[in-house]
Amino acid sequence: MPRKPKTQEPITPQELSALNDKTTQNPAVRKYHVATDAKSLVGLKKRRRVLRIILGAVTAVLLILFIISMLVSKWGDLVIEIDRPLQNRGIVLSTDPEFKTKSVALSAKQALNVTNITYSWLPTDLDTSKDGEHNGKNYVAYTFYCKNEGEAEVDYKATLDISGVAKSADEACRVMVYKNGEPTVYAKGKYDNRDEAEKDTVKFLDDKTVMSTTTENFKPDNVDKYTVVVWIEGADPECVDEIRDGWVRMRRHF
Repeated sequence: MPRKPKTQEPITPQELSALNDKTTQNPAVRKYHVATDAKSLVGLKKRRRVLRIILGAVTAVLLILFIISMLVSKWGDLVIEIDRPLQNRGIVLSTDPEFKTKSVALSAKQALNVTNITYSWLPTDLDTSKDGEHNGKNYVAYTFYCKNEGEAEVDYKATLDISGVAKSADEACRVMVYKNGEPTVYAKGKYDNRDEAEKDTVKFLDDKTVMSTTTENFKPDNVDKYTVVVWIEGADPECVDEIRDGWVRMRRHF
């Protein structure tokens, strides 16, 4: 007698879900997926760690470059810069009289291994021979231009400050500032009488301020030319062995 066929029971939703879940219907598949997920997680962690290292290295390089830039532009031996209000009025600087390149801050390199000299040894064409940095033997020389590229005339004040000094080198320092071709030599007051100027000089305004000048009615497209020259004056009574290896740093602020 033929066997009675088995009756097919309907599949419940729970069973259908179990069949569709590969990790349930096949333990080997479940094991494979767990292993794969673990490898992916480890790989992801490694990639994140490498990415953090790369970002850290890039940040460090950028920070170093920023510090170098700041040292050059903010703490050079002679720094020239314009404050924000004048920048907003259109005042710019350049070492080029045609202003093909413009800036709001300039910096002159130091003169190395200097010894004392005297005024008469300086070239007579310091204000006209070259633009930008033109240091000579035993002196710093820097020529630059200030221009009004704004739409209105302005008044501005320019000071030259001593931003740093070692071994009292400023006691024997001389600073000659040309403004539009007119030179003035500045020096500290005499050591034994600060109220009295050194011979053939104008006395520093104070221990930290060399000089100050004011320009009024500086019209649009007007240009002022400046040359700053710095040296150690051998004829100064304070030019003594004790200041050897000293230095002076200055800041021209508009």
